[in-house]
Amino acid sequence: MRIASLGSGSRGNATLVQHEETTLLIDNGFSLKQFTRRLDRFEIDPASIGAVLLTHEHGDHSGGIERLCNNHEIPLWTAVGTARAALAPEFKYHRLVAGQSVTIGGIEVLPVTVPHDASEPLQFIFHQLDNGKRLGILTDTGHVTRHIIEAFSCLDALLLEFNYDPEMLETGPYPELLKQRVGGNLGHLSNLQSIDLLRQIDTARLSCLVAAHISEKNNRPVIVDQLIRELDGVPTPVLASQNEGFDWISI
Repeated sequence: MRIASLGSGSRGNATLVQHEETTLLIDNGFSLKQFTRRLDRFEIDPASIGAVLLTHEHGDHSGGIERLCNNHEIPLWTAVGTARAALAPEFKYHRLVAGQSVTIGGIEVLPVTVPHDASEPLQFIFHQLDNGKRLGILTDTGHVTRHIIEAFSCLDALLLEFNYDPEMLETGPYPELLKQRVGGNLGHLSNLQSIDLLRQIDTARLSCLVAAHISEKNNRPVIVDQLIRELDGVPTPVLASQNEGFDWISI
């Protein structure tokens, strides 16, 4: 199993998870033209994508979903609440339910419920069936719950949101209401919240850590990198960028 990103941040998100002949796409907040251009560097035909998994309806994750799926006849999996909020009523999709795994190709997908200001937000854990490797993706989460700690322990790889530095958010350019939304219990994970999560989960097996959804206005990659490197027992992080995402990482 391996993971790559076409871009990560408030201007658009799209993540690839691949194992042998199965390629999954998590979210797509890019236009079809931009998505295709970004995908070209991975030498993947969009029509070969086995499924799209949509986490929630916010435009930086869902904006390019319908057109991509319609143009290339890619099946979409998402929660009912997300579908109602993000998709046209006639759009056909496969239903995801938090806590109920589905198997797509050689990958088992476990949807995990998270606190976020969306209709029925999910994040995911991917289980490679032939060797037991486990990959977690956790972004767009307002605070850490006991359920999240249990679900995201004992992973081999983790893509984790480090959205904002609290001081930079407080003194930054966002309007007050937006600051409250981002920093609230249904907003995004701060650097400190994500560091605290890493201290609470079992990271004994963790060989890959990606810091993602880093705000361009309320955070700095160098701050995230330094905080993670101060932790014991955690791998050196890969920092996902808005413009480039990151290239394939094998798990």
